[in-house]
Amino acid sequence: MGKFRIVDSDTIKNGKCTDVYFIRTEEALDAEGLNPLVTMEVSAAALPQPWGVLCGLNDLLSLFEGIPVDVVAMPEGSIFYAGEPVLRITGRYLDFARYETALLGFLCHASGIASAASMMKLHAGDVPVHSFGSRRQHPTLAYMIERSAWIGGVDGVSNTCAPDGLPLTGTMPHAFVMCFEKTSDAWIAFDRHAPPEVPRVMLCDTFCDEKREALAAARLGATAVRLDTPRSRRGDMRLILEEVRWELDINGYSDVKIFLTGGVDLEDIIKYRDIVDSFGVGGAIANAPVIDFSMDIVEIEGKISAKRGKRSGVKEVYEFPDGTHTVLPAWYDAPKDCRALLKPVISNGHLLIDTSETCINDARKRLSENMRKLPQIQ
Repeated sequence: MGKFRIVDSDTIKNGKCTDVYFIRTEEALDAEGLNPLVTMEVSAAALPQPWGVLCGLNDLLSLFEGIPVDVVAMPEGSIFYAGEPVLRITGRYLDFARYETALLGFLCHASGIASAASMMKLHAGDVPVHSFGSRRQHPTLAYMIERSAWIGGVDGVSNTCAPDGLPLTGTMPHAFVMCFEKTSDAWIAFDRHAPPEVPRVMLCDTFCDEKREALAAARLGATAVRLDTPRSRRGDMRLILEEVRWELDINGYSDVKIFLTGGVDLEDIIKYRDIVDSFGVGGAIANAPVIDFSMDIVEIEGKISAKRGKRSGVKEVYEFPDGTHTVLPAWYDAPKDCRALLKPVISNGHLLIDTSETCINDARKRLSENMRKLPQIQ
């Protein structure tokens, strides 16, 4: 452990960040001279929404590089459904048993964030959604959070530790406004010192009525007004938004946009997407429910086998042109006019695909294309 109480990369890579029962399993199997060849599949029996988005694969590949196993997986950005294997790993059990904890952690958390982000973007339509929630998680996770949210489709992220090339968005905190004697002085200072490419989005609910501050900001050249009133103070948020929009329009500021933040969730996006020009989403993305993946043996020493409640045998997931999926035993013939979704990514510890972060946008594009096949959202 370093200055901060976090687990370092080497500890994870060396398999020392694991559940203790895997260590005890290793000791007992080794003492018995048992180390069977197994195939294990990763799937989720249930999902927090109708479908999930696979994310976190790059970290998993870094984990298993150099370990004598074969891995096949859906590409990052793939849409999957409950019960479908998203990843399969084959090898001698003791070569990778202790890595199950880290493997699931990489996939469960990142996939949960990407899935939540994708659902919000699907409902928001053309209205931008920005990831503002890294402060709701441990700071060492900031990169993963913003990366996953970006793959999920958000239009911008706020944390400066996001992967290179991602658009950083953000306005000003209430503390900034409160450092000045007058709210207008804060807006003027922001306009004076912010780089020219930064939109002049002014926070308009620090001390006064939202309508009054929005009009004052518009008169000083704001391109957008941000409303961040805590839920306990909002009253009827719909009426507040309509009032601000009305007053901006009739005073000649119809080009000034409304940016809504502060506890925004999917329900808010659905309710206000017709009047809000941009959303900043915090905990609803960063604290999204994890995908509850599990990893289970489906074949052992060449024989199909599975525990109670799981389907034995190696499986393949096929996608039809309309985006629907079917799961079949891997030795069955593929259905006509469909494609297999599981692809080789590691062979005997050797990486078979590019794992550089240039792949982020490939995953994002893949998800965008897949989402076009989903039923239209009303």
